[in-house]
Amino acid sequence: MAKNSTLSTYDILAAGCLCWRVVDNELQVLVIHRPRYDDWSWPKGKQDDGETLPETAVRELREETGLRITLGVHLGDSEYKVRGNDKLVRYWAAEVSPTAQTAPEDDEVDEMRWVTPARAHEMLSNKDDRAPLERLTRLYSQGLLPTRPVIVIRHAKAKPRSSWQRAEGDRPLAATGKRQALAVTRLLAAWQPERGVTSPWLRCMSTVVPYATKHNVKVKERPQLTEATHKRHPKRAAQVTEQLFDSERPVVLCTHRPVLPTVLKVLASHMPSRMAKELPDSDPYLSPGQMIVMHMPRGSQRSRAVAFEIISPFDD
Repeated sequence: MAKNSTLSTYDILAAGCLCWRVVDNELQVLVIHRPRYDDWSWPKGKQDDGETLPETAVRELREETGLRITLGVHLGDSEYKVRGNDKLVRYWAAEVSPTAQTAPEDDEVDEMRWVTPARAHEMLSNKDDRAPLERLTRLYSQGLLPTRPVIVIRHAKAKPRSSWQRAEGDRPLAATGKRQALAVTRLLAAWQPERGVTSPWLRCMSTVVPYATKHNVKVKERPQLTEATHKRHPKRAAQVTEQLFDSERPVVLCTHRPVLPTVLKVLASHMPSRMAKELPDSDPYLSPGQMIVMHMPRGSQRSRAVAFEIISPFDD
């Protein structure tokens, strides 16, 4: 499970992807050559100001290879020192169509090769780059590498109840919350949910609708996810959450802090027991704008999640 609670302890943050595809029933991964360092590695790069690491991974992959992808399972972090500075590189899997063409947008890469995992293991210049490859090949051998995201978000920061005199459902986002909602819009694009489900209260709508509008995604309003209805009928919120698992399409759900225990209980039922124990189990469960990205096997009868991540709209 990837969290960003300790990222501030590193001097340098970077992110990248292990691109994979299957050609003639053979798994292939993409390795790149960087002339500046004369090395073979994975597409990756340093985090820009204002970015989260998932955004960094997607951007760097696009710049270095021309590929536009969605993130799959988190494959682990590499930690090492660079000229006395502590550096962390976070890697995700990224599925690529066998027909996709590479076309780098900059001159940092002069050669790219699709190779078998065994050949990549030999070619990689930095031995630390082998660990995410080992996890990727293990997931592939288990039939768990192709996944789809199920995302749960706590709405961005709202104005305090104490300063709001009108209907609770109309309480808007605070200034910080509006910035968080913009960040959520960018962040969700890393997984590209194709449908949305949300509480109809304004603070939830304001968190997910900007993404939906930008990417032409339909959002269904579900009053079962409001604080008021959940307080009277928590089972209805559970039923709405369970429906997230009825389709192969990537999905995002947005709700309120008091509803999260019910939602998390449903998520836990779709996880191996050891993984479920890592879910947040105490109030406030998620901070405003924070999300759980759960990776479910795609095209499989398996009902258990492969992994999950907790991601914040700000890495600070």
